[in-house]
Amino acid sequence: MTNVTTKPLSDSIGVEVLDVDRDRLLDDDALADDCLELLDQYGVLVFRELHLDDDTQVAFSRRLGTVEKVGRRDDGAEIFRVTLDPAKNPAADYLKGTFDWHIDGMTDDIPIMATVLSAHQVAASGGDTEFASKYAASDSLSDDEKERALETRVVHSFLAAQKLSHPNASEADIEMWSKRPPKTHPLVWRHQNGRKSLVLGATTDHVEGMSETEGRAYLADLLERSTLPESVYRHEWAVGDLVIWDIRGVLHRATRYDPSSARDMHRTTIAGNEAVQ
Repeated sequence: MTNVTTKPLSDSIGVEVLDVDRDRLLDDDALADDCLELLDQYGVLVFRELHLDDDTQVAFSRRLGTVEKVGRRDDGAEIFRVTLDPAKNPAADYLKGTFDWHIDGMTDDIPIMATVLSAHQVAASGGDTEFASKYAASDSLSDDEKERALETRVVHSFLAAQKLSHPNASEADIEMWSKRPPKTHPLVWRHQNGRKSLVLGATTDHVEGMSETEGRAYLADLLERSTLPESVYRHEWAVGDLVIWDIRGVLHRATRYDPSSARDMHRTTIAGNEAVQ
């Protein structure tokens, strides 16, 4: 049992945490463990209008686990700004890929465990974030589908995600994106706690042992069924909101917004310790 009060956000995923403010984030020694327990159970935690500064966000994130450096540099910052403004983030163009359903870290040996995102500025229109449970997607398969999925291996690549969000990419761009090595994962992630989730989203390039057409159709069908409207929680951001989600069990995407928008989200990521296997 946790020591916080929550309210369900949908029938399938997410809870709002009702009785936590900035001071409690910093002072309650049990809160991080409570949040990790809730995250494992519900996938998405929403804290409304906390208005955290970067130092507070990083300090709380460290209570959840090891905070990764931006760009994986040992001397890098711990806050990554999610914005389409290249003046605020030189990698802004890559973030167009966030409009497609995806899982962060799928080209890594060990994906990150969780994402912590706070809203500093929001879009006038669009810019919401949608979430769908990969655990529920796995559980919903028939017995025959589960058996097939357990035998399936999928190649993930940065190139696949960028080609999806940049359909008219130049040869130079494709060559650059191809420099990041692909990673092969099983379609079904068998977790240390005994649960299973489907590993889907924009980084899926092809299915081993299937033709390109067959593999893409198979993955597209699973993704569509995993993200039906009734299975999705859509968070409409207000300035100051903080949202944490479990990368291991949640698909997410941003809804489209004007690239000139002031939308500015500050992200910390919590390192994982569980390979996809």
